[in-house]
Amino acid sequence: MNALRAKGIHKRYATHHALRGLDMEVPQGSLFGLLGPNGAGKTTLIRIINRILEADEGSLELFGSPLGPDAAQRIGYLPEERGLYKSMKVGEQAMYLARLRGLSSADAKQRLHSWFERWELQSWWDKKVSDLSKGMAQKVQFITTVLHEPELMIFDEPFSGFDPINAQLIRDEMLRLHREGRTIIFSTHRMESVEELCSHIALVHQGQNVLHGTLQDLKDQHRSGEFILRYRSEQPLDLHLPEGVSASEHRIETAGIIHLGLRAGVQDASRVLSALASQVQPYQFEEVVPSIEDLFIKTVTQA
Repeated sequence: MNALRAKGIHKRYATHHALRGLDMEVPQGSLFGLLGPNGAGKTTLIRIINRILEADEGSLELFGSPLGPDAAQRIGYLPEERGLYKSMKVGEQAMYLARLRGLSSADAKQRLHSWFERWELQSWWDKKVSDLSKGMAQKVQFITTVLHEPELMIFDEPFSGFDPINAQLIRDEMLRLHREGRTIIFSTHRMESVEELCSHIALVHQGQNVLHGTLQDLKDQHRSGEFILRYRSEQPLDLHLPEGVSASEHRIETAGIIHLGLRAGVQDASRVLSALASQVQPYQFEEVVPSIEDLFIKTVTQA
C-alpha cells in the first residue's frame, strides 16, 4: 500500500508551469528522499500535499483515500521556512501548535513535557521564543511537528541551521520514527544524508518525476561495470589482462601503489581478480557504484 500517491499533478503560476503532470508513489513505511534542483517543483508539491496550495489538475491519495480535510491530523509538516511567534512563551507556543493538531490540552502537555525532558529543554518552557537560539527554536518546531504522531511526516531541509551534534539528534529521531512504522518524506539538497537515511527516492526536475525507485535498484540500473584494483608493486607493471577485459585507467599514484580501473561485466569480476592475483599483490578490489549525487548530476544534466 502507498502512503501517498500523486497522479498527473499540474500547477501553474501565471507564466510558470511549476508541476507538469507529476506522478509519484510513496510506499507506506518508507523513508523517502524527495530530491531536485532549486525551482524543480519540490516545495510546490509539498504545499499541495499539505493543502496549502491546490493543484490545477491531477489527484492525490493519502493511504488509499482521496486527500481530504483530515490531512492535517494525519500529516506532520516541518517547512524549510521555520517560524514561531517570538512574543509567546515557548510552552505556550508548543501547546498552541499541539492543540491545532487535535490534541487535548492534557495530552499535549504530557507529550510536550516528555519531549522537552528528553531533549533537555525543560528550563525554556516559560521563556520567550525570542530568547531561543535558531537551533533550539528548530528543535521546538521539530517536536511540534511529530507530537501528534502523524502517519505521514514531511521534513523539508530538516538539518538546515543545525550544528553537527543537533543534526545527528534529528537524524536519530527520524530513524527511530521510521523504525516505529512512520512514513517519512525527506526533502533535501544533502546527498550524503539521502545515502545514509533513505530507502526510496524520487528526483523532480522541471516539474516532473524523472528518476524514482529504491536506492539499491537505482544504483543497480546505473552500474557501469567499472572496477578499481589497488595493489603494491616496486616495479612498473606489465599487465596481462583476461580476454574481454580492458584497462580504462592505469597510473601510479604514489611509489609502489598503482590504481587500475577495469571495465568488465559484474560476472567477470572474480575472473579478473583471479588472473591479476598471480601477477600482483592486491589489497583492494571493488566495483565503482554510482552515488546518489552521481545519479542526480547525470539525470539533471542530460534532461
